[in-house]
Amino acid sequence: MGIVTDIAVWILLGAGSFFYLVGAIGLVRMPDLFTRMHATSVSETLGAGLLILAMMLAAGWSLNSAKLAVILAILFFTGPVATHALAQAAIAAGLKPQLAEDRTAQKQAKKNGRNGGKAEAKKAKGKEGGGK
Repeated sequence: MGIVTDIAVWILLGAGSFFYLVGAIGLVRMPDLFTRMHATSVSETLGAGLLILAMMLAAGWSLNSAKLAVILAILFFTGPVATHALAQAAIAAGLKPQLAEDRTAQKQAKKNGRNGGKAEAKKAKGKEGGGK
């Protein structure tokens, strides 16, 4: 292998590892299931793609490269489909995405020292319902 190929392999390995790291951080930092799935699925597809491309480039034109290409194709097709199926199952189970305005209201309520606005919502509901 030439020096240019080695440099390209290392760049692809570094980029793929970077995307996996970003996905892991997104998994920890995101607030709900749907945003976590988005962060991990995008980084998994791109990270795995770059890592496998690096391995194909390092292997050269051989049977190993053909096998890696098949694995890459399988990952590119099954990863997003599995993520979509998981999201549909979560929606069917009744889980709803947390919207930006929901997070803004929660932050505002915490800033004002309230319990996420839940106590105020219960009080307002009791007043509107005639004390029920």
